[in-house]
Amino acid sequence: MRYKINGALADRYDEVLTPDALNFLVALDDRFAARRVALLDTRRARRARFAAGQLPDFRPDTARIRQDDTWRVAPPAPGLEDRRVEITGPPERKMTVNALNCGAKVWLADFEDATAPTWDNVIGGQLNLMDALDRNLDFTDERGKRYALGDEIATIVVRPRGWHLVEKWIVVDGRPISASLVDFGLYLYHCAGRQLDAGSGPYFYLPKLEDHREARLWNDVFVFAQEYLGLPRGTIRATTLIETITAAFEMDEILYELREHSAGLNAGRWDYIFSIIKNFGQWSDFVLPDRAEVTMTVPFMRAYTELLVRTCHRRGAHAIGGMAAFIPSRDEAVNATATAKVRADKQREAADGFDGSWVAHPGLVDVCRAAFEQPDQLSVLREDVEVTATDLLAVDKTPGQVTAAGLRSNISVALRYIDAWLGGTGAVALSNLMEDAATAEIARCQVWQWLHHHTPLAGGGTVTEETVRALLAEELAALVEGRSGAELERALAAAGIVERAALDEHLPPFFTTDAYAHLAPSA
Repeated sequence: MRYKINGALADRYDEVLTPDALNFLVALDDRFAARRVALLDTRRARRARFAAGQLPDFRPDTARIRQDDTWRVAPPAPGLEDRRVEITGPPERKMTVNALNCGAKVWLADFEDATAPTWDNVIGGQLNLMDALDRNLDFTDERGKRYALGDEIATIVVRPRGWHLVEKWIVVDGRPISASLVDFGLYLYHCAGRQLDAGSGPYFYLPKLEDHREARLWNDVFVFAQEYLGLPRGTIRATTLIETITAAFEMDEILYELREHSAGLNAGRWDYIFSIIKNFGQWSDFVLPDRAEVTMTVPFMRAYTELLVRTCHRRGAHAIGGMAAFIPSRDEAVNATATAKVRADKQREAADGFDGSWVAHPGLVDVCRAAFEQPDQLSVLREDVEVTATDLLAVDKTPGQVTAAGLRSNISVALRYIDAWLGGTGAVALSNLMEDAATAEIARCQVWQWLHHHTPLAGGGTVTEETVRALLAEELAALVEGRSGAELERALAAAGIVERAALDEHLPPFFTTDAYAHLAPSA
């Protein structure tokens, strides 16, 4: 037996971790682990070139793919024809019921940014998806009210973790296996048949791809997995998140690599901003203002989203808009203001030609649906759009300021989110916004960037190490008030992660790789 399970086998985990399912993971690892490692090496080399001053551009060696008007992606699969409203959230039991019942067309069951990858969250999430498809899922809240699945539920689309992450609780030949392959493989093995029996299929969102070669790897995984499990080729469908600056230069190529399995592209706005800072944060003309100022209407974000719609519709693929992170408040005035902003955001996306968009809370489903009048807008070709490399990189045209309040907010969000993440929660409500790993990454990266450039603050002063340390100490003191024992230790660990992520000489690529050591055994 080449695999070993390091996690405890809680009730019903044996239904997920069957010998045949684990042997499928071993087969995936055998075939694709080395290619994954090589592509991660390519990422590091690319980032080193950017650090030396190189900027991305459209690839000359793939120009023929971009210029060829004849190819198209596969037609929409059952359950993915109408994607006007998609809700996202972790596959926790309560979220699973609420998301499937809320009236959204699609639920993105998120093992990535909205899930802290504890062993229980990873395996429990798989169980919840199996139970949902078996119509054997309910929950009772603290008031004793029972919730169960309704007659009509959303189409499930699973987002596995990104290629950069590993699952240390499952090792193959003494190595931790790719977290992407774990989340994908367990779901496909157990739920592909269930989905097909229900008239749908095994559908996925692919996160954090950086180029078309990573898309090719996923496509090869799909082809191998379908053959291994006896599924017809093309059964799997995947929507790719365009949430890195390098992927924005290869949208056509990514669709082309996945064309027989592609379900479109999504504008992953938060990770996209994070990617800009991660790759070019050392350069002064890429310094961004307060996070709240970096809206979808600033020039570089506008260029990226318009190019995405044009690229998708030219290839017959759905273009899905970005997240509305607002969550309802008991304060009606706050609700009215925030809802108006969400409505305007969704109306802008609809006017731009997107086929649908994301929300983080059931209370926003109707707001989003009202903006999209048709099941899709594939006929809106946006031939008026012409986007250059300069347009995609026009970060210096972003209006706004860096403020003391913005600096404190970033430190507070990073600290409180990482504290919750270490406690097993990956989607965290903070100040009427649903924060996840992507928004926390922006927060800590902006602190690093502003400190690295001694950025002036509106109203006087600059961002200094002393200021950052003082604010972190103040936010930590507020967080730990009344805590003791393990809760206190967790907060202190979170503060250490924020400190390293924001104050190290070199910007760490992801905070999650550092933080994961607190969740999983050494391997």
